[in-house]
Amino acid sequence: MAHLLGPVGLSETDNAVYLALATTPRGTAQDIADSAELPLPAVRRALRNLTAAGLVSTLLARPMRYVVAPPEVSIEALVSRRQQELEGLRAAARELALRLRETPTSAESSLVEILEGNDAIQHRLAQLQLGAREEVLIIDAPPYLHGTPVQNDQELVSLSRGVRYRSLYHGPALALPGHYEQMMACIEAGEQARTLASAPMKMMIVDRRVALMPVSFASAETRTRLLVHAAPLVEGLVVCFEALWDQAAPVLGGSAERAATLSERDRQVLSLMAAGLKDQAIARALGVAQRTVVRRIGEMMTTLGADTRFQAGLLAARRGWL
Repeated sequence: MAHLLGPVGLSETDNAVYLALATTPRGTAQDIADSAELPLPAVRRALRNLTAAGLVSTLLARPMRYVVAPPEVSIEALVSRRQQELEGLRAAARELALRLRETPTSAESSLVEILEGNDAIQHRLAQLQLGAREEVLIIDAPPYLHGTPVQNDQELVSLSRGVRYRSLYHGPALALPGHYEQMMACIEAGEQARTLASAPMKMMIVDRRVALMPVSFASAETRTRLLVHAAPLVEGLVVCFEALWDQAAPVLGGSAERAATLSERDRQVLSLMAAGLKDQAIARALGVAQRTVVRRIGEMMTTLGADTRFQAGLLAARRGWL
């Protein structure tokens, strides 16, 4: 049987001893050790834990013998006690959160925190997003924490509970393996996305109150981040984001309203072309032949009456294709 007692805080050894005792009624510690194939000291410790939890009873005998308490009663009581403890923890956490809001911690009262190391950065990225209440703003650009882009699972969770995401993507990075598919998965989940031919910075802003950004936008070093708390600094970063957002080309997902004369693949080609990707990079991002991309761009330029790719982008935007 699986780790039955794990949810109530007991170890795998405790679990193994409990299950062995269930098949060794009135067994001694040595009997149970033999049945479970565990060292006798470990079995004695487990029996003390199980007895304290009310799952095992002792018999007045020499040597001492043990029996399993009725599971339908003992486990139900243990689960109820654990639920009460968890509710107490939840209430204490709410009280602590209120105190922290009223009295800023040293980290929050400082203008900027420095995060060192991939694990610390990844933990804070997840923590910020899972704690977001209204909106997350992201500028997605290299260098990436793991070397290559990875799916933002916390974003998918936050989108499902109603948090709004707006993401700006550095266009050329969408040609990296799997990155275009990751972006489209987020768009289908509700993200608003736009692309830039070149994103001059990278950052994440949560609820317009805290921002996470690299120490240097020009550096290839990814193991150090700045966590900005100061309201004026965060407000300035929001202004930068909104200015870039206004310049960027929208990316529409599969559920968006489509122009009658434009296929979904053509829309994807246009979005990547507006992001500044060359034909080869567009083909690689979409997993199609480069000649297919060249042909479709040529056909769309003819349809739009455009002489250049830039003009095609403007005309496509006027028609609502982007």
